[in-house]
Amino acid sequence: MSESTVTTPARPSAKPRKVPRIVILGGGSVGLYSARRLRRRLGNREAAIVVVDPRPYMTYAPFLPEAAAGSIDARHVVAPHRRALKGIDALQGKVSAIKHAERTVEITPEEGDPYWITYDHLIVGLGSVARTLPIPGLAEQAIGFKNVEEAIAVRNHVLGRIDRASSTWDADLRKRMLTFTFVGGGFAGVEAIAEVEDMARDAIKQYKSLDAEDLRFVLVEGSRRILPEVSEELGGYTLEQLRKRGIEVFLSTFLNSCVDGHVVLSDGTEFDSETIVWTAGVKANPVLQNSDLPLDRIGRVIALPTLQIADAEGNVVPDAYAAGDCAAVPDLTNPGQFCPPNAQHAIRQANHLADNLARVLRSAEPTDYSHKNIGAVASLGMYKGVAQFMGRIKVRGFLAWVMHRTYHVMAMPTWNRKISIMAGWTANLLWRREVVPLGSIHDPRAEFRAASVPPKPKPAPAEDHSPVPSTEATPSASA
Repeated sequence: MSESTVTTPARPSAKPRKVPRIVILGGGSVGLYSARRLRRRLGNREAAIVVVDPRPYMTYAPFLPEAAAGSIDARHVVAPHRRALKGIDALQGKVSAIKHAERTVEITPEEGDPYWITYDHLIVGLGSVARTLPIPGLAEQAIGFKNVEEAIAVRNHVLGRIDRASSTWDADLRKRMLTFTFVGGGFAGVEAIAEVEDMARDAIKQYKSLDAEDLRFVLVEGSRRILPEVSEELGGYTLEQLRKRGIEVFLSTFLNSCVDGHVVLSDGTEFDSETIVWTAGVKANPVLQNSDLPLDRIGRVIALPTLQIADAEGNVVPDAYAAGDCAAVPDLTNPGQFCPPNAQHAIRQANHLADNLARVLRSAEPTDYSHKNIGAVASLGMYKGVAQFMGRIKVRGFLAWVMHRTYHVMAMPTWNRKISIMAGWTANLLWRREVVPLGSIHDPRAEFRAASVPPKPKPAPAEDHSPVPSTEATPSASA
């Protein structure tokens, strides 16, 4: 079929429906929790609910570091939409355009042509993506840390490099293999490097040819401190603990280049590293730029404290709501600030948004979202952590680690996931966690492709064109 004959399905015109259709863009924390809450508030005869996401599951991001370290099975940090969203329609596809004035959304499935769906009410919960910079070599060399696939990739990559290094006699190559670089000193970066370093030191005990001193972990942070979400005291304690474990931390330092794994930092430090993990911030989903919704200067949807979308003058955009990382929601407990992009706010905003939409559909007034941050918890590997509550209560070590696990496992949706995670933790206490690399999982057809390539034919022996001596002219040996 020629390119000129390919057509995109026509945008449908809105048709009267028996019940209003609520379309939720994004199946992450905002999408899943708001959909579940709406279904409890509104019966099937009051609203039809549709969730759109390119993945068939929600990823609980706070557990990604533990999934990367093998403390939690990667399957257990996701909540399948088909199971978690009972009585709710789920469409698997990427949102590619939003025309709110026409109440339509374009969806691009992984296979097949894009299509449009109509709605009566819209919830934008598209979340965020990694905020990258035009650093030479970054796109080619680095691994992100925003979803479960990337967490598994980091785990397999680190364990795979340890496995290869154990059979490598080239000292420089081994050093390059065993150097692991993490960029970004927020919660994601600190938890990721702490958990993965803990796993790597556990794994290296199984190799007689390697020592723990062979491992090199490097954390690069552009600001003057790590963990800005907690007090400077806890941030300083975390920095001290990381350095005690031999992790090199570069503060007020930036990644300038990582072409072919050669890392160059802004302070002039240079070294080779085959593993570069990027956790340096997030940005609102860029698909919002392809919409007619009002955005702020950094690309987030403008929202009121009621979680209704509004224009720059504060006028409500009818039938549109937003929450989570992609929304600029005013923080009423900190005037002039916006709610930070974390799971704690996303889940609470999702539930409040659903309540407000249910109120509006029943001709009641929406209420403002206000939540004072109760604190923060972070894991620094097995039996280690930091926690801060109510701005004053600071906890360190084993108790903080227990509090981290308790808080997040209770926030994990669906009881089967909670139980599975706790069962996995119990098993790890009784037996050592598995530290086997499964590198081929990211390209399962590689070995089959190699086996399918026919062997190259052997070159035919070269013909000898030299003159053959005549037997008549050559004297015999007996002559």
